[in-house]
Amino acid sequence: MRKIIFAFTAVFYCLGLFAQNEMDSLAMQFQSMMQGTTYGKNKEAGKYYNIRGFKMYAETYGNGQPLLIIHGNGGSINNFLFQIPYFLKKYKVIVADSRAQGNSKDEADSLSYEMMADDYAALLDQMKIESAFVIGWSDGGINGLLLAIRHPGKVKKLAVTGANLWPDTTAVFNDVEQLVLPDYNSAKNMTNKTPQQKAGWKLLRLLVEEPHILLTDLQKISIPTLVIGGDHDVIKPEHTVLIAQNIPNSYLWILPNSGHSTPIIYKDEFNKKIDDFFSTPFRKIEGPKRFF
Repeated sequence: MRKIIFAFTAVFYCLGLFAQNEMDSLAMQFQSMMQGTTYGKNKEAGKYYNIRGFKMYAETYGNGQPLLIIHGNGGSINNFLFQIPYFLKKYKVIVADSRAQGNSKDEADSLSYEMMADDYAALLDQMKIESAFVIGWSDGGINGLLLAIRHPGKVKKLAVTGANLWPDTTAVFNDVEQLVLPDYNSAKNMTNKTPQQKAGWKLLRLLVEEPHILLTDLQKISIPTLVIGGDHDVIKPEHTVLIAQNIPNSYLWILPNSGHSTPIIYKDEFNKKIDDFFSTPFRKIEGPKRFF
């Protein structure tokens, strides 16, 4: 019965963090580093916020303009151990555990990206932050896109990496889908799930069944956006290009020899490129977006 939870965790780490040619030894090193960091369990920096029916755990670091960083499916604050110390030198960094993940427990059955985007808007409201720069990784990138769509005034500039608009094989490689589906089907047919299994099932269902973002909604995003992906990402490069093409004020950055783990494998380039993007006025090139 515990297999579903462990299988889902394995899928997250093997596919979500270390895809394609990224070595297992590096994955183990990163997991060890996450366990050793105080991020995600820092009592001095952390606080619970009563938001939309649950308690959302968030930590803040540094001073300056607000920067919200959003983790991926099954992740937590400590996934950004390479981003927090870099950005806190210049920004007020806000990192939270999304609903039903990490320390942000939620026993309700429902979970959607729209719910989480609304949660982050409510978190900024409670912090009395009118708007923030936003970085989103994987599911966090989806949340970032939806935050910009549903709460446009909350986002100054947006950087997303490894995001997708829908869950089928036009967006995600077929072998990735086939690896996840057996565990999804097993969990779907399981009755009398334990609380732990219910929590894992919500995240697995989110991974397989969502999101469903329309291109017409994406075209409503007016703020400058940096769309990022690896050339060996679990998200097809052409799908990442599609996202960039449909955001009016966007740049596209495809990292060579990278899977889904752009904030880790290319942490120095990733941090600097996003910092430069946030710091520099957006320069729009007139004409159709062909990205070649």
